Amino acid sequence: MTDLQDLTALIRANTPLIVIETRDEGRVVELFRQALMHVWRALHRWSITEGLRRIDLDREDPAEIAPDASNTLQAIRNAEQRGIYLLLDFHPYLGYAGTQRQLREILQRRDCEPHVLVLVGHKVELPAELESLAVRYTPRLPDANALLKLVREEAENYAKEHGGRRVEADSEAVQQIVRNLRGLDPIDARRIARQLIFNDGALGPGDLPELAKLKFELLNRSGHLHYEYDTARMDDVAGASRFKRWVQQRRDVFVSGEAPVGLDPPKGVLLLGVQGCGKSMLAKAVAAGFGVPLVRLDFGTLYDKFHGETEKNLRDALSSAEQLEPCVLWIDEIEKGLASDGGDSDGGVSRRVLGYLLTWMAERKSRVFLVATANQIDALPPELLRKGRFDEIFFVDLPGAATREALFALHLRRRQLDPATFDLAGLSAASDGFSGAEIEQAIVAALYAAHAAKAPLNDFMLRAELKQTRPLSVLMAERVQGLREWAQGRTVPAD
Repeated sequence: MTDLQDLTALIRANTPLIVIETRDEGRVVELFRQALMHVWRALHRWSITEGLRRIDLDREDPAEIAPDASNTLQAIRNAEQRGIYLLLDFHPYLGYAGTQRQLREILQRRDCEPHVLVLVGHKVELPAELESLAVRYTPRLPDANALLKLVREEAENYAKEHGGRRVEADSEAVQQIVRNLRGLDPIDARRIARQLIFNDGALGPGDLPELAKLKFELLNRSGHLHYEYDTARMDDVAGASRFKRWVQQRRDVFVSGEAPVGLDPPKGVLLLGVQGCGKSMLAKAVAAGFGVPLVRLDFGTLYDKFHGETEKNLRDALSSAEQLEPCVLWIDEIEKGLASDGGDSDGGVSRRVLGYLLTWMAERKSRVFLVATANQIDALPPELLRKGRFDEIFFVDLPGAATREALFALHLRRRQLDPATFDLAGLSAASDGFSGAEIEQAIVAALYAAHAAKAPLNDFMLRAELKQTRPLSVLMAERVQGLREWAQGRTVPAD
């Protein structure tokens, strides 16, 4: 059913009180005017600045009475013809006992016609005794056709304001822009479309990153999500060939949102592994591989001392992520935000957070691809590891010899050094047991040594730094070895 059909049904049912939370009052007024073509009622609008006036179809009469809440309700009760009354921002006046009583008597049809009262506002909070009498109605968000029409209207507005100059538009980019505007109300969608168009008079692929940024800033009112501007390309990550192939195979299905019959859409992965071996880089590379925005959820910001607030913060954060679809949601070091011992030391908050997260993972229909990273398998709740929670659990191990060579080449090249002038095979052998992060830091330290010696970086300096470094695989050998043994046969190697 459409918005118009829904409202017509509510009017025909003589619903006493309808509550509509919206910022687009004009759209609501227009919907009720259109509804009069299907079910006739006298239509009135009230605001504190204009008072009560009749606005049937194309008419808009002068104010009937002074804009006083009590007088307005009395006029409604005395009206001899049943009508629809759109009361804009009327709810603050319901804090008075007399006003509440007047409204209740109208809703209970005491000595008055069966009117339909509609409270319209950005956020409408009702007293408990009125909430039970109200039907809350939420207008649908615009679909793809409505959004395309909106973008075209803004393109026409640009042409009018710039002497007839037409907007240069790439048809494929416009379709992607429309897809990314889904989930926004008409006001926000129009504002973003206008900003993209009026920025340079064109709509193209280059507008997509800006659109994602604007949409994130608009929807992340809770502040618990972080937009990751610097994503990594798959080529920026050494090794992980099996994981890269897995992501590439699922790209088209995830981006299009149209899974073939019998094939479930991709939902997410858990990246487990040794610290410093590139799990965060792989999370960033997934977003680049899919070509969608990357947002990070920091569990530490969710926890609140007040009862119920932590769970609410998680709901708000996940809701914001869903409105950003398609996107990748990255939860880094997920074990730090979830309890696994079943204890109640935090009043059960961690268990409730886990429960809500698991329910969301199982039931969500949105195109939000979850990438969770973890370093300690023994700190993860067993419920999270059950088959079906994630599409796959990948283990990111210490890099092998070939991957270490690629890491040296990659980090040297980033620092504008020619890898061909170094003995990469020898450096790889000397760095056995090193993680990718440790290899990078060895290069950084060797560069400082070269700068102090006023000499170019060479193999000797790099080997010296490697020799002085005790990698994590040595410092925490038992824990690292235990993790690697647990992962063998239980997870899929990333490389």
